[in-house]
Amino acid sequence: MAERENKRGGGRGRREEQAPEFADRLVAINRVSKTVKGGKRFGFAALVVVGDQKGRVGFGKGKAKEVPEAIRKATEQAKRQMIRVALRDGRTLHHDIEGRHGAGKVVMRTAPEGTGIIAGGPMRAVFEMLGVKDVVSKSIGSQNPYNMIRATMNGLTKEQSPRNVAQRRGKKVADILPKRDEAPAAAPAEADA
Repeated sequence: MAERENKRGGGRGRREEQAPEFADRLVAINRVSKTVKGGKRFGFAALVVVGDQKGRVGFGKGKAKEVPEAIRKATEQAKRQMIRVALRDGRTLHHDIEGRHGAGKVVMRTAPEGTGIIAGGPMRAVFEMLGVKDVVSKSIGSQNPYNMIRATMNGLTKEQSPRNVAQRRGKKVADILPKRDEAPAAAPAEADA
């Protein structure tokens, strides 16, 4: 019997070690009803965002009769639908992005260090789970959390790192990025002319 307990305990320990790999955030929970012959049956729908805070994020939704079961289903779906996003310096986006889904439209812009996450509700949850520390974003259109998250994810899938662009064009990363020394030197020359 002691061996059986040790095996069970060991299994739980492994599961707990894997769990901290991903953080999750409950974005919305709705009470939904189904009308049947005898009346109404109530259930719950949950919207969850999951991420490793190092460049991977996903969202999922789940429905069940009880709230914890709905959250569990949503979390599992989110883990299956994760995407990887390249971050600049591990803290912000490489370039400005627009994302759309249905009537939801979001604009996400890179930000200098120390700006923080300037985003509302569902978008904030996505950025926190993604591991973004500095971003300025705005939701235009639908305020539905499902559409806002889908629009945000749509925008994040469009993001490209300089390394990816260089690889696709067959160039070096240095050839694609603007040189920092040339930009200020060019500005005074234009002022003199």
